[in-house]
Amino acid sequence: MPRHSKTVTDACNSWLKTCERNDLERSTIKAYRSHAKIHIEPKIGDLLLKDLSRSQVRDFMHELMDDGVSRSQVRKIMVSLRSILSEAVEREWIDHNVGVDVKVKRQARALGDDQIIPNKDEIRTILENAPKSHRAMFVTAIFTGMRISELRGLTWSNLDFTNRVIRVSQRADEYCQIGAPKSRAGGRSIPMAPIVSQTLADWKDRAPESSIGLVFPNSVGKVQNYSNIYNRIFKPMLVENGIVDESGQSKFGIHALRHAAASLFIEQGWNPKKIQTLLGHASINMTMDVYGHLFENAEEDASMFEKLEADLLAA
Repeated sequence: MPRHSKTVTDACNSWLKTCERNDLERSTIKAYRSHAKIHIEPKIGDLLLKDLSRSQVRDFMHELMDDGVSRSQVRKIMVSLRSILSEAVEREWIDHNVGVDVKVKRQARALGDDQIIPNKDEIRTILENAPKSHRAMFVTAIFTGMRISELRGLTWSNLDFTNRVIRVSQRADEYCQIGAPKSRAGGRSIPMAPIVSQTLADWKDRAPESSIGLVFPNSVGKVQNYSNIYNRIFKPMLVENGIVDESGQSKFGIHALRHAAASLFIEQGWNPKKIQTLLGHASINMTMDVYGHLFENAEEDASMFEKLEADLLAA
């Protein structure tokens, strides 16, 4: 097919094949395929790449929002579209990626449904009422900020009780396959608070046996399924203890425990770079995009400007 007749769908198919050749995780490819087949191709798949304009890409983005797609999901779809158009540039089907000029503007202080931050009362309730089978996991999540995938893949060999450190070197994907961390920054060492060290030491004597040394295996020693943890343990715990939304459903997902940890880190006055490292974010921008508003303190800002004035005029 000549270059000038290539469509967005052609670029989508080529990009997905490239992703498969690069051995990306199955869950990642599944998400990318969903972006392409459910959102991108039905709306703009028949457009010729050579005719695709920045205006059309922007209209596509706005149409997603008008259809009720969440802002966080629209952002992910747009990242995929830019990658698709980069594939087209690499194949010399187009000369310029018009997608890089169109960005989803972030809403100030806006958090999506997957970014609700539990308050301190809710955190204490979880610590006090978590089922014995999963309390150690939830305690570790709250005080380390580890992803649930990292906790599901954590092994005893990565716990250093002497120096009270957890080394994150792998994770379990949605198919319960053990693999590398989410990114290069995902490999890190996290200090254990006393409650984490003590809870894990106690849990070690009671944990199910695991031939691969998992800290939090299922009853037969294998990697726990995420949906089982959420639907059978976490969600019922929240509902039973009144941590619910207006409709009576669980107020947040397990990922909220990671947000809880981040908010506690920030409250302690730790600098953003340290928090980025502890959370395993690939960039400081990611940390600030999600948690930047938590660093804001109007009273502190006002006192800083008062001191600035005093220092200047006292000279």
